[in-house]
Amino acid sequence: MTDPVSFADLGLNERLLKALDKHNFTTPTAVQEATIPPALYGQDLMVSAKTGSGKTAAFVLPILDKLLQRSPRNTGTRALILVPTRELAKQVFKQIKMLSSFTRLQTGLIIGGEDYNFQKVILRDNPEIIVGTPGRIVEHMEKGATDFEDLEVLVLDEADRMLDMGFTDDVLNIVAQCDLERQTLFFSATLKQRQIMKVGEQVLTNPEKIILETVRDENKAIQQQYVLADDERHKERILLWLLANEPFDKALVFTNSRESTARLGQFVSGHTGNSAFIHGELDQQERTSIMASFRSGKTKVLIATDVASRGLDISGVDLVINFHMARNGDDYVHRIGRTGRAGATGKAISLIAHNEWNLKAGISKYIKVELEHLKIKAVEGTYKGPKKVKASGKAASTKKKVKLSPKQVKQKEKAKLKAKPKGKGPKSPAKQDASVVEPGDGFGTIKKKKRPFVE
Repeated sequence: MTDPVSFADLGLNERLLKALDKHNFTTPTAVQEATIPPALYGQDLMVSAKTGSGKTAAFVLPILDKLLQRSPRNTGTRALILVPTRELAKQVFKQIKMLSSFTRLQTGLIIGGEDYNFQKVILRDNPEIIVGTPGRIVEHMEKGATDFEDLEVLVLDEADRMLDMGFTDDVLNIVAQCDLERQTLFFSATLKQRQIMKVGEQVLTNPEKIILETVRDENKAIQQQYVLADDERHKERILLWLLANEPFDKALVFTNSRESTARLGQFVSGHTGNSAFIHGELDQQERTSIMASFRSGKTKVLIATDVASRGLDISGVDLVINFHMARNGDDYVHRIGRTGRAGATGKAISLIAHNEWNLKAGISKYIKVELEHLKIKAVEGTYKGPKKVKASGKAASTKKKVKLSPKQVKQKEKAKLKAKPKGKGPKSPAKQDASVVEPGDGFGTIKKKKRPFVE
């Protein structure tokens, strides 16, 4: 049995190893072990790894190592890291500061919701590394405040989420301003979406693909359950019961809209007094204060939109509740991935109304995990799941077949001949037998039933 790989084995700079040692990081995660060596070599990478796998350090460490090994070519930004949300940008910024604590490398944070003029001062100071959200970076770029002509490394983190949020044009606009000789590191939860691959082809040069645990891989550290609900009011009763009876240190409750988040946040706060809510329309100061309170444990329950589902590493979250079921399999996995992190265990419970059953079934099929049905007698409703569909074919037939005599067979054939209309042409298409397929694409014109879209 071989000894586990250490960070020292990866050939990182001594100052980075000193920072890792200070924070008791000695063994790289799977994504770090797979990504750091080719990244140090200068290879463009397209990496797919599930949330909570340690991919931030997987691109931060090789960036820092590269900047330490080389002198700056000119005075422009040397490394740019684009992320989809302000919260994730802050988290990446914090990790860079930690890992670069024994170096003189400077990092700037450029995100929406912060003072624009103060950010102009940051850019004038020309930090080696900039972490930012696409929209705000483009704003500064259009004002001529950025300089990416000397860029050595570009990182697109949570690329799938950035594209889902409508940042495709902004990302490509930024890429067009970057040095063509740069190294590009592309991180996404999935590499199977057509849009992801299309953008990847435009920003990467002969990339090496690294696919580790993807969003569809089962997270065995998380117990996944569902509770049937009649409607929104019933869901509220179930939620209060879960918060009162399920053991947890911190709980994250997800909804599908800002309006629902605000309404549910006020509802839960009125009953528990120890909760808060967060969504994209809150100003940055409010969001920062709420997240700080939740991280410290002062706030025990946080109601959120999907703004909190991507990239946030909040220790101690051991319960995730989907008040509304996630819209697709990837979002579901990112939500529940807020718990069961770094070797810990967690529980994810989804409240399923009649209009969410098919969505749940599709997500379950996508992630290849059968959610456990949790029945709570104290708040049990009338909805029991879909009615069983009547079996078809041989299984549906309970009548015994009666063997006809030769005489009965002849009588039956004569009856059929008499029933046939004489002198008439073929039936109209609308009245033809269902088995008849009209010419065209080879599959007829039979309409398929609509199914919920699951990525």
